[in-house]
Amino acid sequence: MMYSYDELVAHPLLLGAIRALARNLRAAYHDNPRIARLLSAHQKWLMTQAGMALNLESGSSGFTVAQVRDLVTQNGVASRNTVQNYLDQLEIYRYIEKVPPVSVRPRRYRATAVSVQSIFMWYVANLNALDGLDGGIRAAQMMARPELLTLAQPHAARMCLQDRSWVEPPERVGLFLWTEAGALVMDDFISRIEDADRECDRIDIGFVDARALSAEFMMSRTHLQRLLNKAAEQGTMGWHDESLRSGMWFSRDFLDEYCRWQAIKFKYVNDAFAEALEPG
Repeated sequence: MMYSYDELVAHPLLLGAIRALARNLRAAYHDNPRIARLLSAHQKWLMTQAGMALNLESGSSGFTVAQVRDLVTQNGVASRNTVQNYLDQLEIYRYIEKVPPVSVRPRRYRATAVSVQSIFMWYVANLNALDGLDGGIRAAQMMARPELLTLAQPHAARMCLQDRSWVEPPERVGLFLWTEAGALVMDDFISRIEDADRECDRIDIGFVDARALSAEFMMSRTHLQRLLNKAAEQGTMGWHDESLRSGMWFSRDFLDEYCRWQAIKFKYVNDAFAEALEPG
């Protein structure tokens, strides 16, 4: 089923879909924490999706560093040096590799199998969340026809990269998403939500153990605590009483804002997949 952005935002099951995705990604983190972190900060998410789009579009010939730089910098995502450093990191971790012959310039790269599989499962997870809106079978269709990724992911990625509302999240959302491992933290918070009664201004997310969470996500505990304190200053979230050992809450308007932002990506993922399914 196709949706306009406004239809997604108004859908009564949108929060449930976003929560299902958060729980899925939260569980998948432990399968490969290092590669999961490539999608855990918004700038890295954007660069990863851009690189994978070029990888799938180029086929066996591979992509060049210049192609990634051009795609990323023209959309204001990162500087040329940031792109170069990121690709160097991917090569060190063997998420990309040089396409032979390596003596030919410019050097060309391709994603390794583990990288392609990770993006594939990320796309399936998003389709599964969309299926939760209407009982669809998108995820099953993708699993049955994995070659659809070659058509769907590049289209979705380019649409996301060209949409300033996605590239530049709202300030309160960006507080988390621009942070290293920030998306993992948000997934943890969203996965905790059980009762999101729209009559309630504060949504309970239970006790947040900053020490345990920072250790799990390989981030500084001090940085995470500062992040929580900053969010509390903004009114985004807070503690039920003055003790940091008490449970925490999300503000209703922040949760709605986050859902509206996530709906941008859902639309592009859904549109791109529907187009990939079309014959010819």
